[in-house]
Amino acid sequence: MARIIDFYSGNTDHRGRTHAWIIEQDDEWLERTHDFIQWLFPLRERSGANPHAPLLDAAQIAEFQASPALRAGLLASYDRMLRFYGLRRDGAALAKGANWDERKPNWFTHPTHNDLRITRMQKSLMMLGLAGHARGFHAALRHLAGEPDCGFRKDALAYWDDAVRDA
Repeated sequence: MARIIDFYSGNTDHRGRTHAWIIEQDDEWLERTHDFIQWLFPLRERSGANPHAPLLDAAQIAEFQASPALRAGLLASYDRMLRFYGLRRDGAALAKGANWDERKPNWFTHPTHNDLRITRMQKSLMMLGLAGHARGFHAALRHLAGEPDCGFRKDALAYWDDAVRDA
């Protein structure tokens, strides 16, 4: 079994953390820790920030796409990161969560490393069988970009557009 499948099946990442442990961490931990997002949202491409991050291959992608349990774990990762951003999910659609005003200064009002995290999240969701959720996230980001205090960089929006395009 591949490492990312192991991780989503209850085993640990390169630091001994389980999926369940990571998604239980508070927002401050998620903000200051930079080597977990690659485990929650794996990609085919090597991470410049985490050389220990797992890389997806065709077999792992197929396994995620075929496994309701693996996709449920990925959805739990997505829900946790949405709370981190002050968003909430209703099906595939997103809305501002109760913690929006508290969370938005950490990512919404000016460019941050979270722009890259959001790109990764959308790409991973698209690849691993949750394309509807990736597109819902993208639609919400596009909608939020029209708000007066939005600080997204224009190139972030372009990366997010590319992330949800079908390959």
